[in-house]
Amino acid sequence: MKALVVLMFLCSIPLSANAGVYKWVDANGQTHFGDRPPAQATSSEVAVNAAPANADTGARERHQKMTEFLEQQQAERKARRAADAKAKEKAEKRADVCRKLRARLKYLASVSTFYDLNDQGERVFVSEAENTRIREDFREKVRSTCGNE
Repeated sequence: MKALVVLMFLCSIPLSANAGVYKWVDANGQTHFGDRPPAQATSSEVAVNAAPANADTGARERHQKMTEFLEQQQAERKARRAADAKAKEKAEKRADVCRKLRARLKYLASVSTFYDLNDQGERVFVSEAENTRIREDFREKVRSTCGNE
């Protein structure tokens, strides 16, 4: 951004202040102007009075508008990048959760039966219908969380 401002400042400096402007008439009577004197014709240097750069309020307004526009674009770009980074992080977290859920689902499919622990710490096996319900509930949880990926 600073480079752009410096470049625009340098462009606003009148370049003709140090460069000479020459005027000559060719063999056909045509008047020419140039920044170098011609080799075959006599020329005279012409004084050019450039308007001061700060006198052009329209240029200053255009410069200000362009600067504001560029700053706005930069802010929007920064916001988009932040949103993209946040979305990417969210997608990575979701993919990790889904990977773990699918691994757990695979494990549940390999277990023959489930059990609970009673008050004495003994295993109490659940019925086959309860086993099926537990597996189906977990499959539905994976589907709702991860979709059909």
